[in-house]
Amino acid sequence: MTTDTTTGAASGDRGKPGPDRDPLRPPEPIVPGTTSQERQAIAKQFGLQQMGVRPPLGRYIRDVASRWAFIRVLGTATAYSKNQNNYLGQLWAVLNPILNAAVYILIFGILLGTTRGLENAISFIVIGTFLYRFFEQSVHAGSRSIAQKTNLIRSLHFPRAVLPIAQVVSLLTTLVPALLVMCAIVLLSGLLPAYPMEHITWSWLLLPAIIALMWIFNTGVAFIVARAVAITPDLDNIIGFVLRLVMYGSGVIFPVTHYVDNLPESVQGVVGGILEYQPIGVFLYVARSILTQEPSFPQDPWMWLWAAGWALVTFVVGFIIFWRGEERYGRD
Repeated sequence: MTTDTTTGAASGDRGKPGPDRDPLRPPEPIVPGTTSQERQAIAKQFGLQQMGVRPPLGRYIRDVASRWAFIRVLGTATAYSKNQNNYLGQLWAVLNPILNAAVYILIFGILLGTTRGLENAISFIVIGTFLYRFFEQSVHAGSRSIAQKTNLIRSLHFPRAVLPIAQVVSLLTTLVPALLVMCAIVLLSGLLPAYPMEHITWSWLLLPAIIALMWIFNTGVAFIVARAVAITPDLDNIIGFVLRLVMYGSGVIFPVTHYVDNLPESVQGVVGGILEYQPIGVFLYVARSILTQEPSFPQDPWMWLWAAGWALVTFVVGFIIFWRGEERYGRD
C-alpha cells in the first residue's frame, strides 16, 4: 500500500518539486497539443508571420511600401534632431555646404587655379560640392543605419529596409533649402567682374528630376553599404577614404576630364570614358548643364539616360542585396 501510494505520488507529481521527487531528474518535456501543420494553418488564418526569417521578395516590397508614413516621420524626425542642440539649429543644414564650397573655391578656384578653362568656376564648384555632399552624407548615413538603430530593430517588427530609406529621406529634407541657396549663388556669381552672367532658363525646371534620380541612386548605395557594414563593421572606417577618392575623381571641385590628356594615349580613351560616365560624374554633368550656360556642359539626352540607368540599376541591385541579409540585422 505504501509502495503504491509513493509510486502514484511520483507519477502524478513529476513536474512538481517535493520530498519524494529526485532533484536530479529533469521534468517531463511539454508536448504541444497541435501538429506543425496545424500551427501553420492557425498562423495563416490570423495573418501571423514567422519572426527572424527572410520573407519572399514580393511580400517584402509590399511591406516596405506600406510603411511609407513611418519612413517619412522617421526621416523628418532624424533631420530635425541633428542640429537641435546648436544655437543656429537647422540653419547649419545650409551653412555647412556654403562653408565647404567657400573653402574649395578659395583653394582650388583662386589659389591653385585648377578650374582654368571654365567660364564660371564658382558655379562649377558650388554645384559640385552641394550635390556631392548629398551623396556623401547618404553613404555615411546608410552605413550606420543598422548599427545606430539596434534597439529599435530588436524591439519592433518591421522591414529593415525602412532604416536606410529613412536616412536618405532625412538628408533629402535638409537638401531642399540648400538647393535654393545653391541656385542663388549660381545666379549671384555672375555679378562678379571675372565671371559671365548666369540666367534662369527653362532647363531649371529639370532640377527636381535630376535630384530625384540622385535620391534613388543614393538610396541604392545606402542599401549596399548598410548590408556590408552590418556584416563587417570595420568597413565603416574605410568608407571615408573611398568617398574622398570618389570626390577627386568625379570632377566635384575641378574638371578632372581636362587632365586625361596628360595620360598616355593608350589609356586616355578608357580612363576618360570611366571618369565621364561613372555615376557621380553623370549626375554632376546633368546638374551643371541645367543650371549654367557653361560650354563644357551642353544639354545631352544621353547623359540623362545614363543618370536614369545608374539610379534604377543601383536601387534594384542594392535593395536585393539588402533584402538577402534581412534575417541577420540586429542579431550579429
